[in-house]
Amino acid sequence: QRQHQPAPKLTDAFQQLLTSWLTVEQALPKSQRRTAQRLFEGLQAEGYLGSYDGVRRFVKRWKASSTRPSVSQAFVPLRFAPGEICQFDWSHEQVDINGASQRVKVAHFRLVYSRQMFVVAYPRETQEMLFDAHNRAFAFFGGVPQRMVYDNLKAVVQTILIGKARQFNPRFMALANHYLFEPVACTPASGWEKGQVENQVGNIREWLFTPKPRFASLADLNDWLARRCQELASRPHPAEDRPIATVFAEEQAALRAIVAPFDGYLEEILRVSSTCLVRVDYNRYSVPADFAGKAVSVRLSADRLRIVHDLQTIAEHPRQFGRNQLVCDPWHYLPVLEKKPGAL
Repeated sequence: QRQHQPAPKLTDAFQQLLTSWLTVEQALPKSQRRTAQRLFEGLQAEGYLGSYDGVRRFVKRWKASSTRPSVSQAFVPLRFAPGEICQFDWSHEQVDINGASQRVKVAHFRLVYSRQMFVVAYPRETQEMLFDAHNRAFAFFGGVPQRMVYDNLKAVVQTILIGKARQFNPRFMALANHYLFEPVACTPASGWEKGQVENQVGNIREWLFTPKPRFASLADLNDWLARRCQELASRPHPAEDRPIATVFAEEQAALRAIVAPFDGYLEEILRVSSTCLVRVDYNRYSVPADFAGKAVSVRLSADRLRIVHDLQTIAEHPRQFGRNQLVCDPWHYLPVLEKKPGAL
């Protein structure tokens, strides 16, 4: 085997540039470091005309000389039936939304048999976001698997008992019972029990979030992520000589049909102020003036806020995630303005 592979196009100037990039990025979190492919594309922008292999070998040598060798682990190969298992995980990614850098929480789903993936981004990693992510994922897959595998998230697991026994969150169990899937929680600190989705987190970070994507809104980002999940399904399946999309089409027949989406909201009882407002997450939302001083039910979903009284929805607003924002419907104050027109 050749001991030294020449790379005539990778001149000293390009090697110094690569070294400076690698040195700077070594101090960054692993999620923000560029892969050899991204470094190669950066060199091309600087005028590099050589091959990718030369860059890959240089990066490999540099990392081998600056990092400790890792200890390999051994695992048992597993096989699953179509529609049997879907794995779930969260990751944190950096994006540019409307010109501002923002850290989003990305929900990852992975059908184990077909390797079909689905990802969706949220501003927070809360239970109502988890519910919305399941609704979107099952709609994308066209059905529900038999079992879902999770970490021991607080939104999912209420108490960790002996062995694999868990006491699941009651509100989460309402979701599981609605879709009729069995939730399974991993052993703490044993990520290999859902290794496919753990690997997917790193792949998605490299493929879709490096370099940092830019979008006008979170909705535009999620539309793009759904399209990219469909496009990535054209890649070959790692265990079969077929594309992932072909195997996924076979697995869809084994998924349980969706009767209706789950109404995944969190409920809180609040009293309407004299200024016809309720305060939720440091923001204020208007309520019709007739309900001033009364207790109402505020139902929070991923992107909407509904205000309910006597089982009737009396107000609905887009949910805000900043602070000290006022979401006001002027029609809510019409009875007050009739008595106090000067307030207009």
